[in-house]
Amino acid sequence: MAKMKTYCFGIDVGGTSVKCGLFHTDGTLVEKWEIPTRTENNGQNILPDVAETINAKLAEKNIDKADVEGVGIGIPGPINSRGEAACAVNLYWGFTPVAQILGDLTGLKAQAGNDANVAALGEAWKGAAAGAQNIIMITLGTGVGGGIIINGKILAGSHGAGGEIGHALVVRGEEEKCNCGNHGCLEVMISEQALKNRIPEFGQIPSLSALSEITFSDLGKAATFRDPTALAMVKEMAWELSIALSNLISTVNPSLIVLGGKIPDLGEYFLNEVREDLKKTGFRRMVDNVTVRYSQLQSDSFLNGAMKYFFDIHYSFTNQDPTNFFIG
Repeated sequence: MAKMKTYCFGIDVGGTSVKCGLFHTDGTLVEKWEIPTRTENNGQNILPDVAETINAKLAEKNIDKADVEGVGIGIPGPINSRGEAACAVNLYWGFTPVAQILGDLTGLKAQAGNDANVAALGEAWKGAAAGAQNIIMITLGTGVGGGIIINGKILAGSHGAGGEIGHALVVRGEEEKCNCGNHGCLEVMISEQALKNRIPEFGQIPSLSALSEITFSDLGKAATFRDPTALAMVKEMAWELSIALSNLISTVNPSLIVLGGKIPDLGEYFLNEVREDLKKTGFRRMVDNVTVRYSQLQSDSFLNGAMKYFFDIHYSFTNQDPTNFFIG
């Protein structure tokens, strides 16, 4: 087997920003940074912007591309084994051959996976799910994503759409339309956009009334201080998430659920509400054997997972054994 090169990139494309990580191939993070996600014109600038920032980082660090193994990238949408996105509604993409385009633009090998799937892989590798074989990970940001690992393997499904919990129906009769075209999806109820849209539904939050924009962290703090409106919002969001989770628990029987992205910003009150609500919405015998915790790596779960995903996919395709590539 050829000698391992020195560097690899992990990229996480979100609806508002693209997070980037430069790694040593032993898994050590060298540096991370982010750039805006330009979703205008159907997101046609996103992958060129990613390629530009990768090339700029290589020039800044005086790194030759011959010393780079490649790029792993997580995308918020279904991705098949060829690294092609069927769509990515929050990026306004239709069919996009992500790995091919990024490879052509950078001159590096590239692999693309669903962002929540790679985040689950990152947490299972070095985070809150280390050592667990059957996990569900939920990520919250501009949208809501889900990653499922069964017997240590990502559950991608027949078209790369396994774990798309954000588009599970949790509310009947909801007027707000999801980017996927349906109504009442989990993503409409608990995503960043949902937070902005739902505040009028619950009324003004007195302790946050001076803020021009409320974040999940703001809402979590207000709930901690027993603001009644904040408590009502957090309780409702926890209930809606528990409905979606209880169906997944009954289907895949995980030992662990990891809540990541911006969900941990809601604080311990939200986490405890989800745990209690699962006892009401789920099959009790199964729920009692599931641990629910927040992400340990936070946003780094996406970067670590994208980097490891590159190796897992690339070396499975080339029939080489990556067993000793990683430390930890």
